[in-house]
Amino acid sequence: MEGKSQMDEGRIEKLKNFEGMISHTFNDVSLLDNALTHRSFANENPGLSCKDNERLEFLGDAVLELCISDILMKTFPDYTEGQLSKLRASLVNEQPLTELAKKFHLGDFLLLGKGEEFSGGRTKNSILSDAFEAVIAAIYLDSRYEKTYEFINNLFQPLIENGLDKTIYRDYKTYVQEISQNRFKLIPKYRLIHESGPDHDKMFQIELSISDILTTTGIGKNKKEAEQQAAKKAIEELEKQ
Repeated sequence: MEGKSQMDEGRIEKLKNFEGMISHTFNDVSLLDNALTHRSFANENPGLSCKDNERLEFLGDAVLELCISDILMKTFPDYTEGQLSKLRASLVNEQPLTELAKKFHLGDFLLLGKGEEFSGGRTKNSILSDAFEAVIAAIYLDSRYEKTYEFINNLFQPLIENGLDKTIYRDYKTYVQEISQNRFKLIPKYRLIHESGPDHDKMFQIELSISDILTTTGIGKNKKEAEQQAAKKAIEELEKQ
C-alpha cells in the first residue's frame, strides 16, 4: 500500500495516537500515513516508495463539499440554493479547515522534507488545511460515505448550531462574485501573473479582473490564498463605489 515502507514502529505508534484524537480507527493505516505525507518529504526520500497526499487532498475536497452540502440541506430545509451555496463556501475554505487541523495537532504528525520543516511547514495554513482534506479522503476510502459523513457532521454541526455569525469565515471570492454578478452581470476572472521561491516556500501573485471595470492583485503562499487576497481588495474597492 502507499507509504508502507516508511512506517516503522515509531511511526505506527504516532498514527495510532492520531487515530485516537480523531476517533477513527483505520482498517488500513497506510491510508492515514499517506494523508499525512507532504510532497516535500516524498521528493526528498525517493528511496522510500511513498506518495504525497495531493491526490487524497483532491478527493477529500470533493467529499467534504458533498458532506457539507448534505448537512446544510438537512439543517436548513427552507434555504434557497443561493443561501446554501454561500454557507457552504463559508465553511469549506482554508481558515476553518486550518483551525480544525490545529484542534487535532495535525502538524505534529506530518512527514515533511527538511526545507519545509525548516520554514515552519507544520504551522502553515495551506499545508494544514490540505492535509486535513487528505485525512477526510483517507477516512472515506477506508470506510466509505457513512462514517465520513458522521466524522464531518460531528465537527461542523456544532459550529452551525452555535451561531453562523460567530463561527463561519468569510469567503471573499464568493462575495465578490455575488457583487459582480448583481452589479455588472459579470464573473470575476483570476490569472496567475507571478510565481517565485523554492518549492517548499513559494509565493504566488494572482490578478483579479472584472472586465475593464476593476483590476486587483493578491499575494499568498498558494493560489487559493492569493485569490482570496485579490478578492478582498476588490470588495474594498467596490464598496467605495
